[in-house]
Amino acid sequence: MALLSLQGVTKSFGGLTAVKNLTFDVEAGAIISLIGPNGAGKSTVFNLITGIYMPSSGSIVFDEHAIEGLKPHSVAARGILRTFQNIRLFSHMTVLENVLVGRHARMRSAAWDCAFRTPFAQKEERSSDAAAMELLEWIGLSRFATEWARNLPYGMQRRLEIARALASEPKLLLLDEPAAGTNPAEKIGLMKLVQSIRDRGVTVLLIEHDMKLVMGISDYVHVLDYGEEIAHGKPDAVRHDQRVIEAYLGKGA
Repeated sequence: MALLSLQGVTKSFGGLTAVKNLTFDVEAGAIISLIGPNGAGKSTVFNLITGIYMPSSGSIVFDEHAIEGLKPHSVAARGILRTFQNIRLFSHMTVLENVLVGRHARMRSAAWDCAFRTPFAQKEERSSDAAAMELLEWIGLSRFATEWARNLPYGMQRRLEIARALASEPKLLLLDEPAAGTNPAEKIGLMKLVQSIRDRGVTVLLIEHDMKLVMGISDYVHVLDYGEEIAHGKPDAVRHDQRVIEAYLGKGA
């Protein structure tokens, strides 16, 4: 049984169809990449999965439950978290505080507990602090816990955004161009990080333009062009697919 399944998903904006009749599955425990030229509809697919957009038609099933039409916070509560193409950290909060925002979805204290600082709320707060620090240690940012997020180098901000998503204990993590703007050394570190995230039991769906990264870590690749899937398969098969080559380089390639 697939962890995530899109069946015949279409999204239109007026007369523009951004995603057309898209069908694919994401198996639990896999690293799946969604690739294609700029404007192919990749980020729209992420927005459909996470509840930012509602499909014009088709179904999206996650963990055996239909999620199309759910609000983003409800999708996150079910276990789908994401990062963004353009980093969206809380720049005037510390590194630790950013991760604690991610922990909020898993906290159970009621407003009454928080207002009156009940023993339950205090215990949960200490537990969240410890979990956040453990996550920062694992991802390599613990020494920056008290730094403002805006002061981190760009590559570390990318890692912090991933840490914030992981703090919500997702079953499925969507990464939207995590290597954008990073240098070669940071990309190597990112590849290792994504693989280690999968090894911790989190399924990964990835949008990325760096083909070396995609081909190096993906178990399976789906290729979009003008909102439609034009190819799918193992990385080596996709790499040599003529339709993929034409989509990226033109029909004369």
